[in-house]
Amino acid sequence: MNTSLNRIAVFSAFSALAFMPITSQATAQDKQALLLEWMQGHFDSEQQSISDKDFFNIHLNMVQIWPEDKSTWLYVEQAAATHLDKPYRQRVYEVTALSATEFASKVYTFENDKSFAGVYKNDAPLSELTPKDLTEKSGCTVFLTWSDKSQSFAGSTDEKSCLSQLRGASYATSEVTVTKDSIVSWDRGYDSNDKQVWGAEKAGYIFLKE
Repeated sequence: MNTSLNRIAVFSAFSALAFMPITSQATAQDKQALLLEWMQGHFDSEQQSISDKDFFNIHLNMVQIWPEDKSTWLYVEQAAATHLDKPYRQRVYEVTALSATEFASKVYTFENDKSFAGVYKNDAPLSELTPKDLTEKSGCTVFLTWSDKSQSFAGSTDEKSCLSQLRGASYATSEVTVTKDSIVSWDRGYDSNDKQVWGAEKAGYIFLKE
């Protein structure tokens, strides 16, 4: 079988996997492929912002980068709907399987990120960079666990491990749920007295996939 047919076969397998109920018997490789499939694409919180004015319409874009590398990487960009050309958050995630049901998403930053705004639209995003150009946000890894019942990946950062100085914070937390059609993300910052100083107060942002 030639390379093109191989790629078609792999894509078809992933597509079929995305529409089938997944059980704990599925391999870690299968679940990781599903997680990556669900995390990629364009998402926004428009519907939530319409129903609840305490939430803004935020656009979230995630695409896989550096497919030749042995690790699995995603470029992540978030921007307000009113300033799509000026993202307020640009990150790289490294997604790995810890077991058949547990996965880790390490978070990285990189220099001159604003100059890369909008590269998720390119055929080869961040091709100018390599993993060596990244700086890990130590302690900010999100640990996700697969649930057969809810057919979702859900988890969070470790308690108080993700240090932050944003708006007077001492540490930040992230709670994430990934499903076939959405990503719910609740990022919050707390000061040294465990008082919340930034982030949504009611609940996480609900990003629906286009």
